[in-house]
Amino acid sequence: MTWMVYGAYGYTGALVAALASERGELPILAGRDGTLLRELGERLELEHRTVDLADRAELRRALEGVELVAHCAGPFSATARPMVDACLETGTHYLDITGEIDVFESILPRDGEAKDAGVVLLPGAGFDVVPSDCLAAMLAESLPGAVRLELAFRPGGGPSPGTAKTAMEALGAASRARVGGLVADVPADRRRRTVRFADGEASVMAISWGDVATAYRSTGIGDIVVYAALPGAAGPLAALAAAAGPLARSRGVQHLLKSVVGRLPGPSPAARARSGAQLWGQVTDRDGRRVTATMSTPNPYDLTADAVVTIAQRVVAGGVAPGAHTPSSALGAQFARELVGVKVEIG
Repeated sequence: MTWMVYGAYGYTGALVAALASERGELPILAGRDGTLLRELGERLELEHRTVDLADRAELRRALEGVELVAHCAGPFSATARPMVDACLETGTHYLDITGEIDVFESILPRDGEAKDAGVVLLPGAGFDVVPSDCLAAMLAESLPGAVRLELAFRPGGGPSPGTAKTAMEALGAASRARVGGLVADVPADRRRRTVRFADGEASVMAISWGDVATAYRSTGIGDIVVYAALPGAAGPLAALAAAAGPLARSRGVQHLLKSVVGRLPGPSPAARARSGAQLWGQVTDRDGRRVTATMSTPNPYDLTADAVVTIAQRVVAGGVAPGAHTPSSALGAQFARELVGVKVEIG
């Protein structure tokens, strides 16, 4: 197949490109920086194309003959729209690794356009949000009629520069949930709770996570809160940022924060090898019946590379119908179990 990894020299993009090469794939490497692309292309012996998303004509030329793009260049709040537009115009399938609610909310309603173009649009094809979306779908299948969904996760190994930059955009903003079918601020009485992951109990706090958008479409459940266990001082810092409000979101502060976190190296191979992630989920119906599940995964970045390459192969092979999808609507609730090192316990 002929497919492209855009943002291939970024932390996650490079992992995707390397794993694809290991599995015998020959993706085209693309991005804005020709020097970094050339270095990566020579190392992996892969074709590379320099293209800026801001150049509409150049982007469409770069997609000629490309069956699928794995878009790995965030923050996706700025980069998803031009790539999706180009893919719809050129008949190119689209995957990305976003976890941003607003990006999902902008892409998933384009289902009709995608079907008309014969294109698959599948945002959230990595750790954000493959495992949690599949866990949500499994739980919904286990308790038909569920009206409330809660999800929590505890990732290990530290963030990449791109993930950290995206996190900076959320500072100072209230966490969001799905309430009565609508995206809204998390209710005050549901901002913190304790959950039992497969490896033990942890205190978690509500965050704005992509499942607020995706799990709603995957399950139809209109009451969704997503939580995360934040290590060390991260919890108090997050609370402080929320209290800072507009100041944390000002252009100057955002520029400074992103400049700092953009220098992060991302977790080393050794750090990824010794760290994984834990997920927890629970659904409740109107009669108070509950079903709970846990999931253990490899390091989020290793899972992301595995998921993106696997999904790209499945989409290009015609295994997913055209349209705008969540991971579980495209590949089924059990898809996460197919990924390396994923374990699920329900009930």
